[in-house]
Amino acid sequence: MILGIDTSLGTAVAVVEADGVVRADLGSDNPLGHAEVIGELLQRAVAAASDPAVDGAPPPDAGAEIAYVAAGMGPGPFTGLRVGIAAARAFALGRGIPVLPVVSHDAAALEHLIESVVAGEPLRRFAIVTDARRREFAYTVYDDLDDDGLPVRAVEPALIPRDELDARLAELGAERRDVTRISAAMVALVAARALTAGREPGPADALYLRSPDVTMPAGPKKVGV
Repeated sequence: MILGIDTSLGTAVAVVEADGVVRADLGSDNPLGHAEVIGELLQRAVAAASDPAVDGAPPPDAGAEIAYVAAGMGPGPFTGLRVGIAAARAFALGRGIPVLPVVSHDAAALEHLIESVVAGEPLRRFAIVTDARRREFAYTVYDDLDDDGLPVRAVEPALIPRDELDARLAELGAERRDVTRISAAMVALVAARALTAGREPGPADALYLRSPDVTMPAGPKKVGV
């Protein structure tokens, strides 16, 4: 099984089998408070994945059977993204299992592509768009699924002012797909497909929207008497 974690928008946790069967999929849409809910969601997801009511089969010990942790690496805000990545690395370290980094927009793109295929809709170039706050959007442009069933990035994740996005997407010939949540189940599924194909699903470093606001002081302050 693969444990998926993403905090690039809200907070999402899922447990997925290697063949794509979702054993648990939980989340909070609150774009803040990641640290307050991540622990409870992890506990609930592992417990739910061990519930025999999922498919009527004998209950697995999900905690013992989780072999990988898929971590959403953004794009996302500095503080929120770090919570999910830290939780993923801590869980993996405690179990002695690998962390598989995944571009969070890839998970949203895979969800859109699967829905399009199921609906019989033609696949067109599209952009996953998320709110980056501060009057900016983050976007990634995709073309299709490759032979391994993974979304093909035509344009890597980028940040753009809100009033410039539509013109940029028109220039790229991409349909706009606004996303307000990232599915941790899809994060895990991207990792599972990449693992099967023997590929790295995402970058080792987080894709922060911008640098943190907090900076180190230039030097000691003078104190008056």
